[in-house]
Amino acid sequence: MKTLNDFNFKNKKALIRVDFNVPLDANFKVTDATRIQAAKPTIIKILEDGGSCVLMSHLGRPKGVQEEFSLKHIVSKVEDIIGVETQFVNNCVGEDVEQAVANLEPGKILILENLRFHEEETKGDKGFAEQLSKLGDIYVNDAFGTAHRAHASTTVVAQFFTENKCFGYLLEQEIKSIEKVMKTGEKPVLAVLGGAKVSSKITIIENILDKVDHLIIGGGMSFTFAKANGGKVGDSICEDDKIPLALDILKQAKEKNVQIHLPVDVKAADKFDNNANTQICDINNIPDGWQGLDAGPKSLEQFKDVVLESKTILWNGPLGVFEMENFANGTVELGNFIAEATKNGAFSLVGGGDSVAAVKQFGFEDKVSYVSTGGGAMLESLEGKTLPGIAAILE
Repeated sequence: MKTLNDFNFKNKKALIRVDFNVPLDANFKVTDATRIQAAKPTIIKILEDGGSCVLMSHLGRPKGVQEEFSLKHIVSKVEDIIGVETQFVNNCVGEDVEQAVANLEPGKILILENLRFHEEETKGDKGFAEQLSKLGDIYVNDAFGTAHRAHASTTVVAQFFTENKCFGYLLEQEIKSIEKVMKTGEKPVLAVLGGAKVSSKITIIENILDKVDHLIIGGGMSFTFAKANGGKVGDSICEDDKIPLALDILKQAKEKNVQIHLPVDVKAADKFDNNANTQICDINNIPDGWQGLDAGPKSLEQFKDVVLESKTILWNGPLGVFEMENFANGTVELGNFIAEATKNGAFSLVGGGDSVAAVKQFGFEDKVSYVSTGGGAMLESLEGKTLPGIAAILE
């Protein structure tokens, strides 16, 4: 696996695929710069070697050229975070761009315009990728968030750099973190899977049953399992058509000697509302007209023991509707347990949109080992898929 440390970038131009698909407010100001911060170590290493950085990214899902999706809006934020003068060119291919790259001095940064202003980007067009390849001596992929897409800038462009291509620090760290959970992690290995639906996590569950010792299933999908076990779940979210699948997963887990931990009690509400009436119910005996919206106290006690005994932990999905304050306790407590286990020496990886949002919201970012930057890419990795953006560097 070729990484940044295999290259000296002195007097070289690095063409770097970053993921600067960051949220902007109505005034086009960056509201969350996590992804820019995440790319900083890679950029700094190249600049300190005496090289220059040509950064390419997408922003949003534009239809053709749309002013609100221009990467010019983030230039000043990149300058602030990296601390280096940053130039911008209002296209990503063509003569003007090639001239701007030719004029780029060592120690400087150039940001290209939004790749997705060209439909060839998402189509993985080879001619477009070849044009991009003219903009650097070494290709660096540091965009884990798009590594599951076979786009021109994430995958196809790599074939024009036979030897001179590598992973950036961020992508390297993502790969190693997932490998730690899936292959090399110290046992016992625990996966905590939450969220609303079993259907969105089927392939992950099936793939990780061979890798983990314990599996905590929480959130909305726990009700499908509870009902599969003969429980009454009231008006809780439940995928009746997935009950046979839930039973099959429980059977597979038993055969593979994986302990599955389901909630035993829940905080139920008489409507989907932060101000609803609530009561604690046995998960198998939720009254009609009530729905489980968070893990209950007994469940959390049991989960705590499992988390603290684990040496490698994957957290993907919340335990309740954490966006509503009255149903956030389970997710917050789980965060506390994982933070404590991490402090005691466990390796903890958090991935997937809702879990990452919860970790940021409740201040656990610095209390876990690693927070993944890629939602879809992370999920596909956990499903055991080879991501095209990663495969392209390894070829």
